[in-house]
Amino acid sequence: MILKSEVISELLQAKTDDPLIITPEPDIEKLKTAGSASVDLRLGTWFVTLRQARVPYMGISQFPSGSTFPQFTKTHFVPFGEKYYLHPRAFVLGTTLEWIRLPRNLAGYVIGRSTWGRRGLIIATATGVHPGYTGCLTLELTNVGELPIEIKPGKSICQIVLHWVDARADYTDQSVFVGQRRPVLGRVQPDPIADALARSGKN
Repeated sequence: MILKSEVISELLQAKTDDPLIITPEPDIEKLKTAGSASVDLRLGTWFVTLRQARVPYMGISQFPSGSTFPQFTKTHFVPFGEKYYLHPRAFVLGTTLEWIRLPRNLAGYVIGRSTWGRRGLIIATATGVHPGYTGCLTLELTNVGELPIEIKPGKSICQIVLHWVDARADYTDQSVFVGQRRPVLGRVQPDPIADALARSGKN
């Protein structure tokens, strides 16, 4: 069941040993009366772009876990008050300004705001937000329009939708993305089934 903003506001104020935390905290009074089913999130100050590399392609599994892929990426810091221009067909990783902590009975997913989408800005996240996640969320930003788009750190850029999980999870998210404050490219994990299929195809 998707949570209404009124319920989210109550969870943000609840005193519990497994709280929902969004920092900076949204306007609670506004959230109570919004009548929506999401919380707006703002754009952070860090961006990661893919640079033109001296290799013919980007391998998906050739780097060790924890690699920052310096040959493929470049990190940019854009202070508040400054602008970042995303050009047509360009791709950049951004991050949310908000630091988020989900309790073990909540999960979520991030969707773009329609006002940005109508200008050609497509926003996605690498994965859903799992129970127990803590950190800033990495955003995948692509301009599918015909003109450069001006985006500014601190601007409302997307929204998170929260929902209950069927049962209280007995684990905490331990993925490489947990605890991050900057955008993370991450590593495509090995797939034993795909490897086995590839070997069988050679026989």
